[in-house]
Amino acid sequence: MATISAKDVQTLRQQTGAGMMDCKRALEEADGDLEAARKLLRERGLAGAAKRADREAAQGAVGLAVLPGAAAIVELRCETDFVAKAESFVALVDELARLVAEKGEDAASARQEAVDDLRTTLKENISVGRVVRFVPAEGSVLGSYLHQQAGRGVNAVLVEVKGGSEELAHDLAVHIAFARPQVLRPEDLPEAEVAEERATVERMARNEGKPEAALPKIVEGRMQAFYKERCLLEQPFVKDEKRSVGQVLGGADVLRFAQVVVGG
Repeated sequence: MATISAKDVQTLRQQTGAGMMDCKRALEEADGDLEAARKLLRERGLAGAAKRADREAAQGAVGLAVLPGAAAIVELRCETDFVAKAESFVALVDELARLVAEKGEDAASARQEAVDDLRTTLKENISVGRVVRFVPAEGSVLGSYLHQQAGRGVNAVLVEVKGGSEELAHDLAVHIAFARPQVLRPEDLPEAEVAEERATVERMARNEGKPEAALPKIVEGRMQAFYKERCLLEQPFVKDEKRSVGQVLGGADVLRFAQVVVGG
């Protein structure tokens, strides 16, 4: 059996993040071969990760990357906020966002080995979550916003605006981050959801004893409140609540938006 030096153990530990005794045992089994020992540790880590795969991963971090001509959001999921705030975890989600912005949504899968290594090191169920990439059309600008807590991104937004300024696009991204609309306009909501809500508010109005003749107006008023909660263009603008987002746009158009919130 090869002699296992403290230097080899330390080297393997730095490469894998595994515990000192785990590194020593792997090196002994691999007869001192660092690469073979690293492979052993990774296989064991993946085996452990398979056992953890059913555990809920409701925590995590989001990375946002904005490059000339493209922008991306990537979510990396884990089980605890302690792991989500780890330097290696945040560094990986930021790297994934840059890769996706540069090369496309499939680029995140190219770093699966790094995700697997993080599972081994941090001993949690870790996986790539939502991945979004925007390439603006000609004449459009992108707005972005990343809300951070304890050094990690937790709420990321991208919005594409045609015929508007970069300042407007940024203000809209900030609005979306805090107002959290589901869709752009009322007609984008699922028809079944709208019909169910309309039936519910009508039943409520009848149960409150509202006059039959007044029901259509009451129902429509309550549906407007429903739309304002869910539809971006109907929401009161956060910087001027006397106007809706649609009114603030003037001659500009919101083409699309995306929001990724940890745990959302």
